[in-house]
Amino acid sequence: MRNLEQFLEAYGESHRHPVNQVVHFICVPAIFFSTLGLLWLVPIGAWLGLSEWINGATALAAVGFVFYARLKFWVLAMMAVWFAVSLAGILAIQAAGLPLLWISLAVWLVAWAVQVWGHKVEGKKPSFIDDLVFLLVGPVFVSVELGAKLGIRSRYALHS
Repeated sequence: MRNLEQFLEAYGESHRHPVNQVVHFICVPAIFFSTLGLLWLVPIGAWLGLSEWINGATALAAVGFVFYARLKFWVLAMMAVWFAVSLAGILAIQAAGLPLLWISLAVWLVAWAVQVWGHKVEGKKPSFIDDLVFLLVGPVFVSVELGAKLGIRSRYALHS
Protein backbone atom coordinates (compact mmCIF):
# COMPACT_ATOMS: atom_id res chain seq x y z
CA MET A 1 0.00 0.00 0.00
CA ARG A 2 1.19 3.51 -0.75
CA ASN A 3 2.11 5.67 2.22
CA LEU A 4 0.55 8.99 3.21
CA GLU A 5 3.13 11.09 1.39
CA GLN A 6 2.60 9.15 -1.84
CA PHE A 7 -1.18 9.48 -1.63
CA LEU A 8 -1.05 13.22 -0.93
CA GLU A 9 1.49 13.89 -3.68
CA ALA A 10 -0.55 11.92 -6.23
CA TYR A 11 -3.76 13.66 -5.15
CA GLY A 12 -2.09 17.05 -5.24
CA GLU A 13 -1.10 16.66 -8.90
CA SER A 14 -4.67 17.46 -9.96
CA HIS A 15 -5.40 20.02 -7.24
CA ARG A 16 -2.89 22.85 -7.78
CA HIS A 17 -5.09 25.56 -9.27
CA PRO A 18 -6.22 28.07 -6.59
CA VAL A 19 -9.84 27.99 -7.78
CA ASN A 20 -9.94 24.20 -7.67
CA GLN A 21 -8.41 24.29 -4.19
CA VAL A 22 -11.13 26.62 -2.90
CA VAL A 23 -13.76 24.42 -4.54
CA HIS A 24 -12.30 21.41 -2.75
CA PHE A 25 -12.08 23.17 0.62
CA ILE A 26 -15.85 23.69 0.41
CA CYS A 27 -17.07 20.70 -1.58
CA VAL A 28 -15.03 17.85 -0.09
CA PRO A 29 -16.54 18.40 3.40
CA ALA A 30 -19.98 18.82 1.80
CA ILE A 31 -19.59 15.56 -0.13
CA PHE A 32 -18.24 13.78 2.96
CA PHE A 33 -21.19 14.95 5.06
CA SER A 34 -23.86 14.31 2.43
CA THR A 35 -22.47 10.86 1.56
CA LEU A 36 -22.65 9.90 5.22
CA GLY A 37 -26.15 11.40 5.37
CA LEU A 38 -27.29 9.24 2.48
CA LEU A 39 -25.59 6.13 3.85
CA TRP A 40 -27.06 6.79 7.32
CA LEU A 41 -30.41 5.91 5.76
CA VAL A 42 -29.24 2.42 4.75
CA PRO A 43 -30.41 0.39 7.79
CA ILE A 44 -27.96 -2.51 7.80
CA GLY A 45 -28.56 -3.12 11.52
CA ALA A 46 -32.33 -3.28 11.09
CA TRP A 47 -31.96 -5.77 8.25
CA LEU A 48 -29.83 -7.96 10.50
CA GLY A 49 -31.90 -7.45 13.65
CA LEU A 50 -29.14 -5.34 15.21
CA SER A 51 -28.75 -1.74 16.37
CA GLU A 52 -29.94 1.15 14.20
CA TRP A 53 -26.45 2.57 14.68
CA ILE A 54 -25.21 -0.08 12.28
CA ASN A 55 -25.96 1.50 8.95
CA GLY A 56 -24.25 2.40 5.70
CA ALA A 57 -22.51 5.41 7.25
CA THR A 58 -21.03 3.52 10.19
CA ALA A 59 -20.05 0.64 7.90
CA LEU A 60 -18.20 3.05 5.61
CA ALA A 61 -16.59 4.69 8.64
CA ALA A 62 -15.34 1.31 9.88
CA VAL A 63 -13.72 0.55 6.52
CA GLY A 64 -12.38 4.09 6.23
CA PHE A 65 -10.93 4.03 9.74
CA VAL A 66 -8.94 0.89 8.91
CA PHE A 67 -7.51 2.67 5.86
CA TYR A 68 -6.74 5.85 7.85
CA ALA A 69 -5.14 3.88 10.71
CA ARG A 70 -2.78 2.26 8.21
CA LEU A 71 -1.64 5.71 7.06
CA LYS A 72 -0.96 7.47 10.38
CA PHE A 73 -2.65 7.55 13.78
CA TRP A 74 -3.17 11.31 13.52
CA VAL A 75 -4.98 10.79 10.20
CA LEU A 76 -7.33 8.33 11.90
CA ALA A 77 -7.93 10.80 14.75
CA MET A 78 -8.57 13.67 12.35
CA MET A 79 -11.00 11.64 10.26
CA ALA A 80 -12.79 10.48 13.42
CA VAL A 81 -13.41 14.18 14.10
CA TRP A 82 -14.74 14.63 10.54
CA PHE A 83 -17.08 11.68 11.14
CA ALA A 84 -18.20 12.96 14.56
CA VAL A 85 -18.98 16.44 13.21
CA SER A 86 -20.87 14.93 10.27
CA LEU A 87 -22.78 12.60 12.58
CA ALA A 88 -23.75 15.53 14.80
CA GLY A 89 -25.11 17.32 11.74
CA ILE A 90 -27.01 14.23 10.58
CA LEU A 91 -28.58 13.73 14.00
CA ALA A 92 -29.46 17.44 14.22
CA ILE A 93 -31.22 17.30 10.86
CA GLN A 94 -33.17 14.25 11.95
CA ALA A 95 -34.01 15.75 15.37
CA ALA A 96 -35.36 18.86 13.63
CA GLY A 97 -37.65 16.64 11.55
CA LEU A 98 -36.02 17.77 8.32
CA PRO A 99 -35.75 15.43 5.32
CA LEU A 100 -32.24 13.97 5.61
CA LEU A 101 -32.59 12.14 2.30
CA TRP A 102 -33.44 15.24 0.28
CA ILE A 103 -30.99 17.54 2.05
CA SER A 104 -28.15 15.04 1.65
CA LEU A 105 -29.03 14.32 -1.97
CA ALA A 106 -29.21 18.01 -2.89
CA VAL A 107 -25.91 18.82 -1.16
CA TRP A 108 -24.26 15.77 -2.75
CA LEU A 109 -25.40 16.63 -6.28
CA VAL A 110 -24.51 20.33 -6.05
CA ALA A 111 -21.12 19.65 -4.44
CA TRP A 112 -20.19 17.08 -7.08
CA ALA A 113 -21.28 19.41 -9.88
CA VAL A 114 -19.07 22.15 -8.46
CA GLN A 115 -16.19 19.68 -8.06
CA VAL A 116 -16.50 18.71 -11.74
CA TRP A 117 -16.36 22.41 -12.63
CA GLY A 118 -13.29 22.83 -10.38
CA HIS A 119 -11.51 20.08 -12.27
CA LYS A 120 -12.50 21.68 -15.57
CA VAL A 121 -10.80 24.89 -14.33
CA GLU A 122 -7.80 22.79 -13.22
CA GLY A 123 -7.64 21.07 -16.59
CA LYS A 124 -7.10 17.67 -14.98
CA LYS A 125 -9.41 14.79 -14.15
CA PRO A 126 -10.18 13.93 -10.52
CA SER A 127 -7.75 11.49 -8.89
CA PHE A 128 -10.46 8.97 -8.05
CA ILE A 129 -11.12 8.33 -11.76
CA ASP A 130 -7.99 6.17 -11.79
CA ASP A 131 -8.23 4.85 -8.21
CA LEU A 132 -11.34 4.98 -6.00
CA VAL A 133 -9.21 5.03 -2.84
CA PHE A 134 -8.64 8.71 -3.56
CA LEU A 135 -12.22 9.30 -2.42
CA LEU A 136 -10.85 8.55 1.07
CA VAL A 137 -7.70 10.61 0.50
CA GLY A 138 -9.56 13.80 -0.47
CA PRO A 139 -10.61 14.81 3.06
CA VAL A 140 -7.07 14.22 4.35
CA PHE A 141 -5.59 16.32 1.55
CA VAL A 142 -8.07 19.13 2.17
CA SER A 143 -7.32 19.09 5.90
CA VAL A 144 -3.56 19.19 5.42
CA GLU A 145 -3.69 21.88 2.74
CA LEU A 146 -6.22 24.05 4.57
CA GLY A 147 -4.11 23.73 7.72
CA ALA A 148 -1.06 24.91 5.75
CA LYS A 149 -2.98 27.92 4.43
CA LEU A 150 -3.98 28.75 8.02
CA GLY A 151 -0.33 28.63 9.11
CA ILE A 152 -0.23 25.11 10.55
CA ARG A 153 3.06 23.74 9.33
CA SER A 154 3.10 20.16 8.13
CA ARG A 155 5.66 18.20 6.24
CA TYR A 156 2.73 16.68 4.34
CA ALA A 157 1.39 19.96 2.93
CA LEU A 158 2.24 20.56 -0.70
CA HIS A 159 1.46 24.27 -0.58
CA SER A 160 2.87 25.35 2.78
